Amino acid sequence: MKKSCLSLVLLGALLPALTACGGYDYTDHISEAREDIFCAETEDFTVTLNCTSREYPYASDGIACPTGKIAEISLIPKERAAGGYEVYVKGEKDWGGETSFRNTRGDYFYSQTVEAFPETSVTMRIVWDGGERELTATSVKNENTISVDEALDFALKKEKDTVARMTRNGKFFGEFYVRLLRRNTNYYYVGIVDTDGKTISLLLNSETGEVLARREN
Repeated sequence: MKKSCLSLVLLGALLPALTACGGYDYTDHISEAREDIFCAETEDFTVTLNCTSREYPYASDGIACPTGKIAEISLIPKERAAGGYEVYVKGEKDWGGETSFRNTRGDYFYSQTVEAFPETSVTMRIVWDGGERELTATSVKNENTISVDEALDFALKKEKDTVARMTRNGKFFGEFYVRLLRRNTNYYYVGIVDTDGKTISLLLNSETGEVLARREN
């Protein structure tokens, strides 16, 4: 529960949170990190697989709890099949199952906790009433794409005053969302969430870390 996580945070204030270089380790406060996105498009489907580490229970309250790896698949068919779809990811051990249709997004969705995320590319099998298709989705990242930790570092350097305001007695009180985004090109979203629920949202260039947009709410 979140209350127990809060107790852990307060206890953590008694301990030094140091990185190898001797600075404060803000990555301990990442409650959601979308690390990679795999995409494939054919004449029949557009498929996206998001690789996300996310806290449980999930709540935007400024308190980061332990995270687990979740793979989320979004499938948009060019023409809908009456019986719906199943999606399976191939690997040493195949996994997957039946999707559910999301009216708000117009896609078929499947999610599952996993032990590890794929790298570079992943083969998926799509099954529907009367048909089956295998396709390969590739990562949207390239050799210049910065990591989740680097994106957070760029954001914190830009928000030094915000970080100082959220720090008491040498301890940071807040949580971060760091999400790789794909909109024709790659971006990073970094959300800085205070314990009072206020959020600063930043949009970053995925290769240089430059802050392209900022919003408070």
